[in-house]
Amino acid sequence: MPTAPLPTADAMLHSDFATLPDLIAAHARERRDKTALIHGDDTLDYATLDARMDRFAARLQADGVAQGAAIAIVGPVSIAYAVVFLGALRAACVPTPIAPSSTPEQIAAMIADCGAPVVFADAGIADAVPLADLAAWLAPEGACPAPVTIAPGDPFNIIYSSGTTGTPKGIVQSHAMRWAHIARNETAGFDTAVTMISTPLYSNTTLVSFLPTLAWGGTVVLLGKFDARAFLEAAAAHHATHAMLVPVQYARIMAVPDFDMFDLSAFRLKTCTSAPFSAALKAEVVARWPGLLVEYYGMTEGGGTCLLIANAFPDKLHTVGRPIDGHDIRLIDDDGHEVAPGEMGEVVGRSPAMMTGYHGRSDATSAAEWFDAEGNRYIRHGDVGRFDADGFLQLLDRKKDVIISGGFNIYPTDIEGVLNAHPSVADGTVVGVPSAAWGETPVGFYVPAPGGEDAEAIRAYVNARVGKNQRLSALEAVDEMPRNAIGKVLKRELRDRWVAAQGVAA
Repeated sequence: MPTAPLPTADAMLHSDFATLPDLIAAHARERRDKTALIHGDDTLDYATLDARMDRFAARLQADGVAQGAAIAIVGPVSIAYAVVFLGALRAACVPTPIAPSSTPEQIAAMIADCGAPVVFADAGIADAVPLADLAAWLAPEGACPAPVTIAPGDPFNIIYSSGTTGTPKGIVQSHAMRWAHIARNETAGFDTAVTMISTPLYSNTTLVSFLPTLAWGGTVVLLGKFDARAFLEAAAAHHATHAMLVPVQYARIMAVPDFDMFDLSAFRLKTCTSAPFSAALKAEVVARWPGLLVEYYGMTEGGGTCLLIANAFPDKLHTVGRPIDGHDIRLIDDDGHEVAPGEMGEVVGRSPAMMTGYHGRSDATSAAEWFDAEGNRYIRHGDVGRFDADGFLQLLDRKKDVIISGGFNIYPTDIEGVLNAHPSVADGTVVGVPSAAWGETPVGFYVPAPGGEDAEAIRAYVNARVGKNQRLSALEAVDEMPRNAIGKVLKRELRDRWVAAQGVAA
């Protein structure tokens, strides 16, 4: 009896649900010589990528690794990293990327938390541990894994939170959630994309571009440690069409003195997420860099997503846009009640792309959820915001960063806007620190611009332009603002450093 023909990639992409491993297999059949991955001088076409995924999955199965098991990955960006991630999916296992910048204790804790029976680590990270070579470990050429069945609700990956506010939590994302990320990009042109990946593969920020590019059959260019000039050189050389960058990367790229000399004319779409993106920087990118600039506001846990097409709404650059179709975002007060139109409140969101929960942390999962009167589940975003009359969401601050001083709520972003406007400040932020008199008080940190004024002069400038309750009690210069790999300022680190130096109780 003849075998039914396998579905095409196009048919799967326009169905109700498809898995990424099946899509890559379809691309391997239909465009086998198309380049899937580039990293430096190394390239991998779809046929070879598909075959390596098969060999990886077959070896996992031969070693007795069960479907649904976590596969921990600790290392820098590379083609081998991508093969491990994607090969784990083909075996219906759960890739669990872990930041190599974490301490050994943190890495061990995350591996223990996810229960991974096998760990794939870069030799430079695990140099004290005997390691098997990946190429030698793979199943023989031509090996194929036993077929697996993947349901939409099955776990796709576990992503550990950045840990900027404490111990990282494992965020379980389902195949249905990742399918929603893929399907929503139907008009984004990823089928012919050359996508620049300049953030780590353990970050959800990266995966929301990396995965759709491969799902739609485009080409991914993997970059190493970020360097603005190297990014521009690679983008020009590869005729890049798409990129996902975080705000600090945009700032560094736009500051390259001869930025305008690079040929970026092939760009069609540049996206941004993960950290506050100033209106002035958005405007500069729109003016000087070809292609659309789209800002996404959302979170790794899911919830709702807002989208701002910066080119189309030049008067809304201070916002993060409006909720995309099928996403419901609401604002609630401290008692969990929805606020009136125009009032500020905590952001909660609901969409087809929501985490299953935090791995092994039912208490943390419950704390992250909010339910409306009909019992619909929403995820707390942790931000405070306000919708304008046109339905655009303006973020005011992180809820956890709000400073309560003398009974008043102080939003650090208001003070940061003034601080960063001073010509002597290259980069600045504000945190709340303990105060015997007020409970908390604002303290600023800044990276000095060359030849600028001293801290006291800058503090006087800021305090003359903010409200009495917002005045900085101190301002400290730092050589570099501590940030995680996707550009978020580590405010907790600054706060803890200041508290320790002052010898006050936290």
